[in-house]
Amino acid sequence: MKIEQIYTGCLAHAAYYLESNGEVAIFDPLREVQPYIERAKKDNAQIKYVFETHFHADFVSGHLDLAQKQKATIVYGPTAKPSFKALIAEDNQVFSVGNCKVKAIHTPGHTMESTCYLIIDEQGNEHGIITGDTLFIGDVGRPDLAQHVIADLTEDKLARLLYHSLREKIMPLSDDLIVYPNHGAGSACGKNMSKETTDTLGNQKKTNYALNPKLTEDEFVTSLLSGLTAPPAYFPKNVLMNIQGYESLDTVMHRGLKSFDVDSFEAVAKETKALLLDTRKASEFAKGFIPNSINIGLESNFAMWVGELIPDLKQQILIIADNHEKVEEAIIRLSRVGYDHAIGYLEGGFESWIKNNKPVETVDRITAHDLQDLEEIHETPIIDVRKKSEYESEHLAGAINIPLNEISNRIAEFPKNDYFILHCAGGYRSMIAASILKQKGFKNFADVIGGFNEIKLTNLPRTEFVCPTTLL
Repeated sequence: MKIEQIYTGCLAHAAYYLESNGEVAIFDPLREVQPYIERAKKDNAQIKYVFETHFHADFVSGHLDLAQKQKATIVYGPTAKPSFKALIAEDNQVFSVGNCKVKAIHTPGHTMESTCYLIIDEQGNEHGIITGDTLFIGDVGRPDLAQHVIADLTEDKLARLLYHSLREKIMPLSDDLIVYPNHGAGSACGKNMSKETTDTLGNQKKTNYALNPKLTEDEFVTSLLSGLTAPPAYFPKNVLMNIQGYESLDTVMHRGLKSFDVDSFEAVAKETKALLLDTRKASEFAKGFIPNSINIGLESNFAMWVGELIPDLKQQILIIADNHEKVEEAIIRLSRVGYDHAIGYLEGGFESWIKNNKPVETVDRITAHDLQDLEEIHETPIIDVRKKSEYESEHLAGAINIPLNEISNRIAEFPKNDYFILHCAGGYRSMIAASILKQKGFKNFADVIGGFNEIKLTNLPRTEFVCPTTLL
């Protein structure tokens, strides 16, 4: 038996590959399925099942393409009602993958159909459990996502179901089991996930707050629901795509990989009102960019920020990238979160735009030491676009916090005429913010190179958040 975790850091996502005696099962695949197919070919094996732990919110699964290309059977847990052909497993139903067994264990709570899969090896030993978003390392799945699709599924109702699923279905299992979750640290599907991506169930029973046997149901619910932030806006839309279906990635790639020379690119942009998405690094974008383009660099959490900042999944997109390989990468990563309407890219990238003497804009940037030397520092608005939790942990004295994901709704809070300073933690998010501000007509501002990571190395006064003392 082979079981492998296939981890994608930019989405904090884990898929799983299980092979035995020439048969393969894939669990929670990403949208691009060719890597799974190639992995099976390497083992001279055939993909038999695509197991889904639930209808995912943070990415569009590759189940449909994988089933079509490999004639594999899609499996969901009890209560799932997909709009396509799938096998809806019964609780405790067992599937054969070569000489191994996969047992479906219905664990409602994160969603109603959430199901874990117990892996039983060729000798009949229980090896591990693929837990989806039911159980993470250090956390459990948030129960507030399903209500954005089905209003009756309140977070309180699902939290109580999760309490019982954990205690009645998961905690009685062997301490020796390896826990294989769907996500790690950085995912918005939980709030306290570890950087580790596997662990033993026994250690999780000792260290994971949600598995504390002393917690009452009400205490569990209170603990689970406290501190939850609003989920990204694209989550419910991804859920619906996973339930209802979508175009093949082959079709999406063919449409997006249409190249345009500079004049054609300009004409298509004007005709379609497509979003101009510049995927270069922040440092390169700042030196020069096509007017009205938005910068979301491929080097970081590209797909997540696309999902946070572009409200319409059907928005047509024109891509500016360093080379053809980066264009392909951008289209794939857009598709992972449901943005299937890239309609082409600028042939030759930004350099071709320059060579054709087209108009260019730039973003002013200063160093943290420049900021320290700014004589009007106490009179200059400083806007921190990090998350609220980052800001509360430590920030520049007097800085205003406008998190990047709130920028569109709070654009009126940015000074229209007065000079201001913009920063995030390292420069990635602040350049996204800068590009949005430029698109909306803001001119008189500067971005801090290296962000708060560099600011901390100066003598500029900072403020740390102090938790209030609870009086007993």
